Amino acid sequence: MKPAVITRMTGRGAPVVTYSIIAICVFVFILQSLPGIGNTVTSAIWYAGAYSYPQQFEPWRMLTSVFAHGSILHIALNMYTFWIFGTLLEPLLGRVRFLLLFLLSGFAGSVGVLLLAPPGTPVLGASGAIFGLLGAFLVIQRRLGGNATQLLILVGINLVIGFIPGFNVAWQAHVGGLIAGALIGLIYVETRSPERRNLQIGLMSLLTLILLGLSTIHLFA
Repeated sequence: MKPAVITRMTGRGAPVVTYSIIAICVFVFILQSLPGIGNTVTSAIWYAGAYSYPQQFEPWRMLTSVFAHGSILHIALNMYTFWIFGTLLEPLLGRVRFLLLFLLSGFAGSVGVLLLAPPGTPVLGASGAIFGLLGAFLVIQRRLGGNATQLLILVGINLVIGFIPGFNVAWQAHVGGLIAGALIGLIYVETRSPERRNLQIGLMSLLTLILLGLSTIHLFA
């Protein structure tokens, strides 16, 4: 018989994807903090727009950077926020849809950096993906008739903070993740009936192709 705590964490309806992503981020942060290899690990997985140019093409960084963080405060705040919205959204959407929301929002955050930030600006962190969760939750709440006023205020405050000089926040990733998350939330809520499942798959595939296309905007220029 499984211990009760393991059953709660892995049983039906448990936010397994949320816990797994948090564990991966913590593991990566531990590697980043190890003397002698920490800086090498960080520089190997962060993202900057320059890595989407043909001279230094390393597209995997658009996702690997999502799992890295710059400080203990950075990862603590991100993982706490992610845990709150992950435990809300994962049981609602299901594990596969939630994982797609996280990964596509994180990737869209990197696309935002590519399009809006100087190409030599390095970024890392799950903030873009987390803003995607915020955007999806906001849209789902609004479309289903829930009160999303407080969440809207929270999103607005966090977006404004990203534009304040000295905070060293990649607002470009926030914007990219928020837009993608809102679009994904709209797709999920409008195609939630079983008979619209194929439409949901088609729209999610289309969004993925658009993001991939935007990520190669400088590759063939």
